Amino acid sequence: MRERALILSVLIVASCGLGYELIGSALSSYLLGDSVLQFSTVIGCYLFAMGVGSWLSRFVRDEDVLDRFVDVELLVGLLGGMSAAILFVAFAWLAVPFRSSLYVTIFAIGMMVGMEIPLVMRIFNRQRTEFRELVSRVLAFDYLGALAVSLVFPLLLAPRLGLLRTSFLFGMLNACVALWVTHLFRADLRRPREQALRAALVLGLLGTGFVFSNQLTSWAEKGLYGDEIIHAETTPYQRLAVTRWHDDLRLHINGNLQFSSRDEHRYHEALVHPGLAALPWARNVLVLGGGDGLAVREILKHPNVAHVTLVDLDPAMTRLFSTSQPLLALNKGSLTDPRVRVINADAGRWLEENTDMFDFIVVDFPDPTNFGLGRLYSVPVYRLMARHLAEQGYMVVQSTSPYFAPRSFWSIAATLREAGFHTWPYHCYVPSFGDWGFVLAGKRSDYTVPRAVRVPTRYLDPATMAELFHFPADMQPLSMPANRLNEQSLVRYFDEDWRKVIR
Repeated sequence: MRERALILSVLIVASCGLGYELIGSALSSYLLGDSVLQFSTVIGCYLFAMGVGSWLSRFVRDEDVLDRFVDVELLVGLLGGMSAAILFVAFAWLAVPFRSSLYVTIFAIGMMVGMEIPLVMRIFNRQRTEFRELVSRVLAFDYLGALAVSLVFPLLLAPRLGLLRTSFLFGMLNACVALWVTHLFRADLRRPREQALRAALVLGLLGTGFVFSNQLTSWAEKGLYGDEIIHAETTPYQRLAVTRWHDDLRLHINGNLQFSSRDEHRYHEALVHPGLAALPWARNVLVLGGGDGLAVREILKHPNVAHVTLVDLDPAMTRLFSTSQPLLALNKGSLTDPRVRVINADAGRWLEENTDMFDFIVVDFPDPTNFGLGRLYSVPVYRLMARHLAEQGYMVVQSTSPYFAPRSFWSIAATLREAGFHTWPYHCYVPSFGDWGFVLAGKRSDYTVPRAVRVPTRYLDPATMAELFHFPADMQPLSMPANRLNEQSLVRYFDEDWRKVIR
């Protein structure tokens, strides 16, 4: 009975250990971007700390192994279970450097997790288990637990519970292991009642955190955004938050501002009309990204447009902007218009599988903050887009800021040219973001700025539209390499460019 309980404990302990590692990596990539860097550094720090913890376990005396194992389970359950909440609150409210908080927390958890398996093996050894049987059992169930959580975490826990509730859940499992071991080995423990009381207390604290995690998340996000949060949701792909301050609605994805209702018209008018106004015959339009429906709103102003296909990865995003009354008022109900077809799919995969042709393509992806997004700005993906663009049509790409991230902007333009497009870069000033850039592209080699804007606009007029294509002396073109899948230099340029701005 004891051996079976210990084997089950190994399975749970291994699952929780990997779970804390994944939570720290995912949370840091959500808040800091550059997922490859965050996962690599967090995993490296965590594994090193586990090695330190394994080494420290040698100083536990044999007669204290059971007591120390229960102590370690309670400590790792308490700190690991609260880790996501601690880091989220530190990022939103505290003045301490977030990276310092991140690595100190990860190191402390990893060190305690590293002590678990050596202590369990010594407990098994006290049961007179044969050494080869001991090693094979412990390691087999350790790896099995790691496999289980590596599958359950991305497919079920993170999208369904969110990172905070998932961390509280793992912490509760560690506390349950401590309570179970205390019950089974009560005759061998020095203070079993005290240990059981502590385990129950930790379990109660973590359970309370699990129940009130939504309120804790809202409080932390209030510190992060500063405005009233009218909608917040964790999807399998991202964290969505809509805030309001007086008449200003703002969308944040993973903590990054996507638009402000006060000036989004500047961005979306500049994104759509310079290209589409030059195609008075265009009937079929494709929008990649843009699940908020704001680009579609501008497209539908053109009476010649008969069909709009919008491909956005996250169904929660398009559902939100199809049902929320404040957001429907903002996008004029564009996603529910009968001319619009909404498809929730990965844009790259959809482009590979679909054969439809379009007169105008709008590419409104989020900035290339990580390699998953960076691939959407690569030569192969742009070549896929070219297969769907009419010979006389145009495509426009959201291309970050030519002022704050010049290497990123001109790398996107170079990538489009490498993919076989002729390009016409341009930019506009959006108060919430500063100077923002776009690249108009086409298989055809000619483009003339339209002399008239024949649809209602708040920002663009003929003179303003012509000015978009003029770059001042401090924003002149840079000679940059194309963004290729095997190296994704664009992600590095974007990170380095914006780091200079933040400093």
